[in-house]
Amino acid sequence: MTRKETWQRLVELNAVKGEMPVGTFTLEEADLRGANLRGADLRLSNLERANLEGANLWRADLRVANLEGVNLRGANLRGADFEGAKLDGTDLEGANLGGANLRGARLRGANLRGAILWIADLRGTDLKGVNLEGANLRGANLEKADLMVANFRGAKLEGAKLREANLEGANLKGANLTVANLWGAKLVGADLREANLLGADLREANLRGAKLEGAKLEEESSRE
Repeated sequence: MTRKETWQRLVELNAVKGEMPVGTFTLEEADLRGANLRGADLRLSNLERANLEGANLWRADLRVANLEGVNLRGANLRGADFEGAKLDGTDLEGANLGGANLRGARLRGANLRGAILWIADLRGTDLKGVNLEGANLRGANLEKADLMVANFRGAKLEGAKLREANLEGANLKGANLTVANLWGAKLVGADLREANLLGADLREANLRGAKLEGAKLEEESSRE
């Protein structure tokens, strides 16, 4: 969808009026629940506190957009581009972000509980204090991401790339980290109780003060 087509679609949805502006689209507090914005060009747009619950934003361009405090619960965000976007305090519970690009985005305090983030690109992303409980991050790239005190309780992180990520104080209790790459990761004070770390690469990782009770680090010897 071109920039002009995106504006026309927003007019049809009564989210905006008049001629298309030259620069930023202003959509603060817009009600776009369930809207079909598939492939929309929303670069640099201000969507602060907008309601996009259940909206279809498949492969939408949201680079450097302001999405702080936006409701994106259950939204289809597969393949969407959020590079450099602001998503602080955004509600993404149950959203589908499979294959999305969140590189360099800021999601401080965002809610991603139960979200789908398989093979998503989260390199260098600011995810401090984010709730990712039960989220699907299989194969996601979180290299050098700031995940300090993030909640990954019961999350699926099989094959995830967490090389040099900051997981200080993170809650990874019961998380599945099989064959995850945690080379050089900072896990100081992290809760890894009952986590599955079979085949995980923990070389150079800092586990000082980490809780590892009940964690699975190697295959149990087969009984004779």
